[in-house]
Amino acid sequence: MAHSKARAADAKVTYPPGVKEISDKISKEEMVRRLKMVVKTFMDMDQDSEEEKELYLNLALHLASDFFLKHPDKDVRLLVACCLADIFRIYAPEAPYTSPDKLKVGTAGGGDGGGGSVSLQSNDNDERLQVVRLLAKMFGAKDSELAGQNKPLWQCYLGRFNDIHVPIRLECVKFASHCLMNHPDLAKDLTEFLKVRSHDPEEAIRHDVIVSIVTAAKKDLALVNDALLNFVKERTLDKRWRVRKEAMMGLASIYKKYSLQGEGGRDASKQISWIKDKLLHIYYQNSIDDRLLVERIFAQYMVPHNLETSERMKCLYYLYATLDPNAVKALNEMWKCQNMLRHNVKDLLDLVKQPKSDASSKAVFAKVMVITRNLPDPGKAQDFVKKLAQVLEEDERIRDQLETLVSPACSCKQAEVCVRDITKKIGSPKQPSNPFLEMVKFLLERIAPVHIDTESISALVKQVNKSIDGTADDEEEGVPTDEAIRAGLELLKVLSFTHPVSFHSAETFESLLGCLKMDDEKVAEAALQIFKNTGSKMEESFPHIKSVLLPVLQAKAKRGPPRQAKYAIHCIHAMFVNRDTHFAQIFEPLHKGLDPANLEQLITPLTTLGHLALLAPEQFAAPLKSLVANFIVKDLLMNDRIAGKKTTKLWVADDEVSAETMAKIQGIKLMVRWLLGVKNNQSKSGNSTLRMLTAILHSDGDLTEQGKMGKPDMSRLRLAAACALLKLAQEPCYHEIITLEQYQLCALVINDECYQVRQCYSQKLHRGLCRLRLPLEYLAVFALCAKDPVKERRAHARQCLVKNVNIRREYLKQHAAVSEKLFSLLPEYVVPYAIHLLVHDPDYVKVQDLEQLKEIKESLWFVLEIIMAKSENNSHAFIRKMVENIKQTKDAQAPADAKINEKLYTVCDVAMNIIMSKSTTYSLESPKDPVLPSRYFTKPDKNFSNAKNYLPPEMKSFFTPGKV
Repeated sequence: MAHSKARAADAKVTYPPGVKEISDKISKEEMVRRLKMVVKTFMDMDQDSEEEKELYLNLALHLASDFFLKHPDKDVRLLVACCLADIFRIYAPEAPYTSPDKLKVGTAGGGDGGGGSVSLQSNDNDERLQVVRLLAKMFGAKDSELAGQNKPLWQCYLGRFNDIHVPIRLECVKFASHCLMNHPDLAKDLTEFLKVRSHDPEEAIRHDVIVSIVTAAKKDLALVNDALLNFVKERTLDKRWRVRKEAMMGLASIYKKYSLQGEGGRDASKQISWIKDKLLHIYYQNSIDDRLLVERIFAQYMVPHNLETSERMKCLYYLYATLDPNAVKALNEMWKCQNMLRHNVKDLLDLVKQPKSDASSKAVFAKVMVITRNLPDPGKAQDFVKKLAQVLEEDERIRDQLETLVSPACSCKQAEVCVRDITKKIGSPKQPSNPFLEMVKFLLERIAPVHIDTESISALVKQVNKSIDGTADDEEEGVPTDEAIRAGLELLKVLSFTHPVSFHSAETFESLLGCLKMDDEKVAEAALQIFKNTGSKMEESFPHIKSVLLPVLQAKAKRGPPRQAKYAIHCIHAMFVNRDTHFAQIFEPLHKGLDPANLEQLITPLTTLGHLALLAPEQFAAPLKSLVANFIVKDLLMNDRIAGKKTTKLWVADDEVSAETMAKIQGIKLMVRWLLGVKNNQSKSGNSTLRMLTAILHSDGDLTEQGKMGKPDMSRLRLAAACALLKLAQEPCYHEIITLEQYQLCALVINDECYQVRQCYSQKLHRGLCRLRLPLEYLAVFALCAKDPVKERRAHARQCLVKNVNIRREYLKQHAAVSEKLFSLLPEYVVPYAIHLLVHDPDYVKVQDLEQLKEIKESLWFVLEIIMAKSENNSHAFIRKMVENIKQTKDAQAPADAKINEKLYTVCDVAMNIIMSKSTTYSLESPKDPVLPSRYFTKPDKNFSNAKNYLPPEMKSFFTPGKV
């Protein structure tokens, strides 16, 4: 639309109806009034109004004159600017300003503030805001080419994303969404500015960055690049809940549209395949709000609960097969948490039905507290759960509905009805705001079985069968069939822990029988575990399945792969009443057939016999004792039949480990399982086993010391012996007979020369501690990890320490009554054990050696940094007092050894200096007098004041103040 300058100059300006001429001949007030009417006219016009566009063309040119653009009054300039924004929109792609002098309109909006033009760099916040709004319209309009035509103005506008005034930054961020949708070519420019704003100190701006990106992505995924999606992903870890929630919900809606509903085809689904994993990873966060939102997202966006059963299970099947390992763990944890909460609610129902008494009231209160911690805002939730307990006591109908809901046999359809009825009854009469009802809804949402019931498990098993038969859509879903089957069985295995009753159907059990006969070992293993978890009523309810299953289990126990043999024994133990007979039929032939010359054939029999020893130690007491003493120790462990390969490697893959070493490892495991089955040390077998295990550690894994063994075999045996010690330490009757020297030898394995030994050992150590099965002194072992040369191992050890400290603190909070267990649970009590362990570290040779003391300081700080991170109840003063008290004792392991005691006091002084340099509260009064472990330290000598400083003066510089 080319218009000559002449025509513009000669032609008459037409004004909208009711608007008189606008010129310098009228007052400012009248000019503002008339301009407002013009603004309204242009605002109501669209691009198709050809007649009006022609009619008001000269008015558009008239408004772009310097008279208006440089008018001294701000209101006039802003109103004209609003008109120009609409003019650019209406006349796009060809704005009416084609002559060079008229193009000044663009820079007039973004000039340097000279000449009175409406400026992006004005010192007036409101004025800049109005200009930003005006330019947002001009740049964002659908067919606007202004950004390309006037690059300096566009760059100047982008600069406002970093404006000092919050509403301006907010306006820019809101504009980004329209711009991304209308001008995908500008996405690159916007990305770098949105990146900075996604870290804006203002919560509202970070929030709106997410909204802008997600809005564009939901319109068309092609509009947003990976970097923009990444900003949303980052904000799922924002410090503010409102921002995290927006980011999580945004990603969930993108996932549902492009992955679940497949709206953008395969490429789009592939581009955002990471979302499902990321959302589930958030379940690892400590905040209950985050965890609850993940549960809600899972139920509504990832596997929508309102899908028909077979569709829902197909969706879950392929989701599970494509999740990364951490997301799988998170999903399993989610089901576990929901299941535990379901059990807690069931316990509460049982308690409120009991006759009232002090004891029952206390039990109800304790259960209320446990349930409260599973809801948002536990402070308020506590009152609401108390109120719910009262409602359950008084209202039989609600109680019955909740009983149905938490019953293992409740179907998904029943659950819907129960939830509806309970919320309806609690929600009447209707109130504008009912926080009690909201809390009840949260609780019901967490415990209602919305995905899994008997029908669902049956549908899931059918889905697995389709993959086995080759009639499933595995390839179409992008999952290789073998992986789909394996993941499907793993999924069923997890659900068999949380929903065992849902497996009780002949159809499900028959399909699992079929899986037992498959070649894939992992599939058969999972099927065995499912039978173990779900088959408790099989004998009475499904006798035809039992008669087929028993011979399969017996065959696997005798001749199957080791892991299948193990699960077969546990299946028989869990499912059959006359298990003794079945066990005897397996034990006798295996026991008689053991042949040390045939090492390859020993692994499965030793595995099976080990698990029989664990589950039925009394039944086979006499043969087991002689089996351990004669066959395991004399024939197997004390003999090296085959010379190991000479190699400098410290570790080889499992399939390269010699059959003799594998048999020896199984022999060690059998001994330990037998002791764990017996659970007493009356025969002193525990002492002799511990001596055997520490002898293996002493000899670096080569028990016979004939030099026949290869280094990788020695590494394997060191690991097996150390893990066996950790297993025995979890049983109180054996923990109390482990000597300090044996404990220290076991601890040093965390510094083993072989990386894989250190890795596997620390995982076993962590697991035992997390379950609160290993005593507290084993937590001190992680102090030695400060010396690990590999950064990842140090980081892992730190994570283990943090998690264990948190678990113990949480346990003490939840079980306030366990004060007698304080000594074995309170994380601060790890300090004496860490000090003692470092005193006996073989690397600490010269008492005053600076390098060695520096290592000790690093090891102590490795533990203290985590324990001192919170100073609750003057815990820093408590730790200080503990260290002071140790300096008044002697080392109980060698009370007369002057050098050992000097080492003890020196390490105490290192600890004291760390505490003093890092804490501001250490000098306060200790809340209670610490108790020191009597096996490690003699009683404090009250008549002896050990005020001496044992550190060399050069050590002072090692302790840099930095408060925790």
